[in-house]
Amino acid sequence: MKIIETNFTVDGLSLKGTLHLPVSHMPPLVVGSHGLEGSRNSAKQMLLSKLLPENNIAFFRFDHRGCGESQGSFIKDTSIEKRARDFYAAVRHVLEMKVTSNRIALFGSSMGGATCIKAWQDLEQAKYGVQGAVLCASPVNTRTIKRIPLAGNDKRPALSLDFFKDNLLYDLCDQAKALHHVMIFHGRADEVVPVENAHILYAAMQPPKEMILHDGGDHQMTNRAHQQDFEQKMLAWYKSVLGV
Repeated sequence: MKIIETNFTVDGLSLKGTLHLPVSHMPPLVVGSHGLEGSRNSAKQMLLSKLLPENNIAFFRFDHRGCGESQGSFIKDTSIEKRARDFYAAVRHVLEMKVTSNRIALFGSSMGGATCIKAWQDLEQAKYGVQGAVLCASPVNTRTIKRIPLAGNDKRPALSLDFFKDNLLYDLCDQAKALHHVMIFHGRADEVVPVENAHILYAAMQPPKEMILHDGGDHQMTNRAHQQDFEQKMLAWYKSVLGV
């Protein structure tokens, strides 16, 4: 596997990304979007960076604006619209490197899944060849979320309720109608994004589609059996939709 560290610019900000290339020539590509407070080094991003290249699929992980090693302010630069622009720019950047084919699939976890949904139509309109996606615990309608993380942590200061109302109040049901060849994962006991979001998303999408609900599963997918199920089914789905 070859690893390429790279930067790309969107809205005047420099974003940091890492491309993992398999040994095969011009492989298909998966681009990942991390969660609200995550980074390109989040657990699922790192997992895909290993598993996909081992199976002849390239994987690109990057830090959204205001996160990880990318420029920007988390509080000033975080919104679903801005993250969708980041994602579009990430796909364009990798394809312009001309080291992968133009057959792409998307990956998103938590808000990263919502970001994929938001960016989907723009990517298809640009004829970027979206073949499908795998989405985990994606908040399709943030009005369903009752547990809002306001307290500060080691990644950011405390947030006000107005931050969420102004930047993260959205409903992606209409955008979800454009999705196809998508596999959904969600924990039935998700304490952050209610599982009803998985049902809303599944109902809105076009076939083929699949939904895996893990009994007792939490938002982070901490159960090892659930992780193994995700690894196996996620990989098989990507190989199928990308024709590997």
